Amino acid sequence: MGMLHYYNYPETEIFVFDEFLICQIREGAEIHPEHNNKLKEVIQKHFSGKNMVYISNRVNSYSVNPLTYVHTEKIPNLLAIAMIPETELMKKNAKFERDFFDKPYEIFDNLSKAIEWAHAIVKNSN
Repeated sequence: MGMLHYYNYPETEIFVFDEFLICQIREGAEIHPEHNNKLKEVIQKHFSGKNMVYISNRVNSYSVNPLTYVHTEKIPNLLAIAMIPETELMKKNAKFERDFFDKPYEIFDNLSKAIEWAHAIVKNSN
């Protein structure tokens, strides 16, 4: 299971794998609902006809309009979101944002645990 594709956008990096993608938002970025357009394009291109999980590796500090999640959850083959916050403040923000996403949304201490969970989510959906 190696990386299939890498996207380097001004506000984010996206690493695409078989069953999930890992997103790393850049320091100081502001994420709004329209950012879902790029996410949808990547998901349609690489996950057409198959389920997947979004993993957010929060290594940088940035802001998210929580209404972004209301639009994100409408992506049909996006099963769940995993968050890996770097700091306690990021963890607090992730817990707040969870209330705006009506699909499975878990917070993890490390990327390995998030990937294990993503595999289980996809496997159980098939």
